[in-house]
Amino acid sequence: MRPDGEVGHPALSCFTGSGVAAPPDPADGPRAASRAIYAPDPETQQFDPFFAARLAGTYIPGMTVGATQLTDPLPLLTSDRPGVGGVIRRADEDFLVEELPLYEPCGEGTHVYFGVEKRGMTTHEAVNRIAQSLGRPPRDIGYAGLKDAHAVTVQTLSLEHIDPARIQALRLPGIAVLWVNRHGNKLKLGHLRGNRFVIRIRNVAPDAEDRASEILEVLRKRGLPNYFGPQRFGVRGDTWRIGAAVLRGDPEEALRITLGRPGDFDRGHVLRARQAFDAGNYDDAAEAWIRASRENAKVCRTLAKTSGRFDKALRAVPLSLMKLYLNAAQSRLFNDVLARRLPTIDRVMQGDVAWLHRNGACFVVEDANLEQPRCAGFDLSPTGPMFGPRMRSAEGEPGRLEAEVLSASGLTAEDFNRRSAVRVDGGRRPLRVPLADAEARLVAVDDALALELRFSLPSGSYATCVIREVCKDVGASPVAEPED
Repeated sequence: MRPDGEVGHPALSCFTGSGVAAPPDPADGPRAASRAIYAPDPETQQFDPFFAARLAGTYIPGMTVGATQLTDPLPLLTSDRPGVGGVIRRADEDFLVEELPLYEPCGEGTHVYFGVEKRGMTTHEAVNRIAQSLGRPPRDIGYAGLKDAHAVTVQTLSLEHIDPARIQALRLPGIAVLWVNRHGNKLKLGHLRGNRFVIRIRNVAPDAEDRASEILEVLRKRGLPNYFGPQRFGVRGDTWRIGAAVLRGDPEEALRITLGRPGDFDRGHVLRARQAFDAGNYDDAAEAWIRASRENAKVCRTLAKTSGRFDKALRAVPLSLMKLYLNAAQSRLFNDVLARRLPTIDRVMQGDVAWLHRNGACFVVEDANLEQPRCAGFDLSPTGPMFGPRMRSAEGEPGRLEAEVLSASGLTAEDFNRRSAVRVDGGRRPLRVPLADAEARLVAVDDALALELRFSLPSGSYATCVIREVCKDVGASPVAEPED
């Protein structure tokens, strides 16, 4: 929202404040491909599947996202209610996102805050174009969250020691400056309360508005399951497996998943690279990988030089990508715990680590009967584990369930405490989040009716989770096609 109280995009103007609060989490706003079924963190973490694919070298122009990405086996809270089906992301305008800032600029200071509306580009791409136009390095520009390319998004950026008039005068394709103001500090990743969404779903059932409204009412009352979306796990869906192998101290398995074992998405030079890797021809694999990923090529060359020393080759993996893998392993375990607790997502148990939604503080529940009224009023919620050395463990039955999930994965708590160049601290994440300002209505789009969903989510939560609940069989739609 602008400092003057007006939102940046007219389609978002119906929203009021969401009234939700959560500690900073950069995984906001999941990514989706255009003209199809796949919607964006966020959260993001903060990595979308095609970003991860490009970084890992598995992305190639024209890559498709399988329909199964939205029909994963995770159970739905509203499985007893029929969905609307449909197709999403035929145009950028089908997915509108606006940030809910953690604070407003005060009007004074050396940092210039400015709201931008962008379309057809990621936050990184927008930052790079703005920085180039102003003659500044991209690292000077601050942002609170990373937003997807295939959407119309409104977000705030910041830049220090710049004449506000220069920013106001920017005229760049796909980027519009909405407002300019001053503040005393740089905007940093996580300085975000949440996001509000307007999502259009086409080719829906005739009674889609009634169906969606019933589903949204259940989610409003009981809470939205706070799953990590499929984009958290990469376009091949296996980043969590790589992270688990790293945590177990098995560098060979981690690299064989990363660089070998061709899948349905692989073709051309990527397919040849994976085949050469599996055959042990690391020099050939490096030559094939170089066209898609210099990082992967570097790992293969390290293997060739060290006669297959996987432990040394693993050190050549970029730290940013390594952290993504470890985060994915944490996220998979959280999802598994949430799936098992889904039927009682709106109830606390003795031994739970409860989450206070007003400030993100946590405490162990000693008397479930005493705390349940506050849970029913959405003052607090049960949490799930983000395993790591700084995680506060649940006790009693919740603790036993979390231990079972960890044991079934083949990992141990000690695996998360290993000393390495990259470490994940761990913590707690609420099993549910409030779905605010939620409504569904039929609207006319391109001479046809589409279902328009409007809602707000806290930072770190995925719009994909709402879409899964509402659409149910959206996976029957055609595959998605990202931009080249």
